[in-house]
Amino acid sequence: MVIGVPTEIKPGEKRVAMTPPGVRALVSEGHRVLIQMASGLNSGLNDAQFSAAGAQIVDCAEEVWRQADLVLKVKEPLPAEYPLFHEGLILFTYLHLAACPTCQRPCPVRPPGL
Repeated sequence: MVIGVPTEIKPGEKRVAMTPPGVRALVSEGHRVLIQMASGLNSGLNDAQFSAAGAQIVDCAEEVWRQADLVLKVKEPLPAEYPLFHEGLILFTYLHLAACPTCQRPCPVRPPGL
């Protein structure tokens, strides 16, 4: 499985959805992990740490979303990310729907089997 971690774009959000030990664990199980360049800097993690753990560093969020089977995020996707969703994508994130009225609208991705 290709697992992607884009940079969080929600204002004020400085966390990253994965750490180098998490990358190492997933890569050791045969997964490919994509980390958007500089996504961990605000969390004190640099690209070299992710790369040393086995991640592939990619230039932009669009590339992470395009290649990933599973995208990991800290916060809910924002409308600017909706066009990046694709058929079969699995999104693993925390949804804070009460604080995000636009997120309460129908999601642009269909549940499996529909």
